[in-house]
Amino acid sequence: MHRTVALGYFVVLSLVAALNYIPGVTDADGLTFGIFALDIYDDALHAASALWALGAAVVSARAARLYLLLFGALYLADGVLGLVTGSGYLDLGIFTWGWQDLPFSFKILANGPHLALGGFALAMGLRR
Repeated sequence: MHRTVALGYFVVLSLVAALNYIPGVTDADGLTFGIFALDIYDDALHAASALWALGAAVVSARAARLYLLLFGALYLADGVLGLVTGSGYLDLGIFTWGWQDLPFSFKILANGPHLALGGFALAMGLRR
């Protein structure tokens, strides 16, 4: 089960890394789905996470479970920090942008993917 979930994360994260390069997904301001801006650093983070998922799934069930635990904890914590401060740490936003005074509804939309991906991965990694 862990290997299958990790393979699923490879697919999802690969698609996320490709979002900026699919016509019509970004608006005139460069915002993905009109909500958040993904830059080359975000794309690199998502691509590296995807390759990590693939590598873990290929190596073993134990490696896939470890991936889900670590990835889940990292992305979930990033999403929680984003909800609180408006900036995450995985893209170094907390260091470059600091605490941002953004509407809470925007924070939910912008950080929801990391909360969902991280929470689900962590939950699956905790399953035996």
